[in-house]
Amino acid sequence: MKKYTLKRIITSLFTLLAILLVLFILMQLMPGSPFNDEKLTPEMRASLYAKYGLDQPIYVQFFRYVTNMLRGDFGVSYNISKNTPISQLIQSRLPISIRVGGMAVTLGAIVGLVLGIIAALKRDTIFDTLATIISVIGVSVPSYVIALALSYTFGFKLKWFPMLFSAKDVFGSSVLPSISLSMFTMASIARFTRSEMIEVLDSDYMLLAESKGISGPALIFRHALRNALIPIITVLAPLIVDLMTGSLVVEKIFAIPGVGSLLVTAIQSNDYNVVISLSFIYSAMYIGIMLVVDLLYGIIDPRIRLAKGDD
Repeated sequence: MKKYTLKRIITSLFTLLAILLVLFILMQLMPGSPFNDEKLTPEMRASLYAKYGLDQPIYVQFFRYVTNMLRGDFGVSYNISKNTPISQLIQSRLPISIRVGGMAVTLGAIVGLVLGIIAALKRDTIFDTLATIISVIGVSVPSYVIALALSYTFGFKLKWFPMLFSAKDVFGSSVLPSISLSMFTMASIARFTRSEMIEVLDSDYMLLAESKGISGPALIFRHALRNALIPIITVLAPLIVDLMTGSLVVEKIFAIPGVGSLLVTAIQSNDYNVVISLSFIYSAMYIGIMLVVDLLYGIIDPRIRLAKGDD
């Protein structure tokens, strides 16, 4: 297990380093400049490039960024909040995205599991059909369309919830965006839970368990659902990162001051430092969660790590 864990950690670190290098190269190739103010003279623009070290070769910038990042320094913002440390911008916004995303993950996972289990147990019935229809809608309809519909119906018309995010009513103003974000997660989990549960329920060892007198909740939850969880976790893991870091469009619709809206603003204003930092943090969270999931696989099912060369 130690060998397997070490291999996965080293692979993840090299992957993150490669992602960071690609981000730097892409930012260099992008048109425009973080200093596009028409009031700036060429001399002033050159002075700003020198001040932030942007006139140096990319490998020098890359090495300096990695060195500073290891100390927790992501640099400063060029445009959004000039000379403000990016770590401060993220610290003020990330908790908001995590709160909304956490509500969406919880809602989507619970409802998705329930729908998937019911659809599998009641296959080819009206319950299965309804669950399938809901899942198709959740996967097909973009989250921003759902967000606009919920905002208009329950915010503008019925006035049950605030249309925009408010620091005075964090929970109430997080309900509609959380539901909007949870739909895709719910639909994905429901579909995978249904298919995996049906496959497990039709397997030989489930028939053997039934022949031994195991039935009811013990059969469903202790045997069927437990064996179906590994592929379900595979689907849920990347969705967690997407939701916890915020949806770009949904945060804009509900005026949520999260990291998603921060990234949109950074791209629009060519604030390269913020774009690189947020993109890297997204990647790190995604790879980190997938690493944890992969290691959990090795613990739950030792055959997985043995198949990958561990002893």
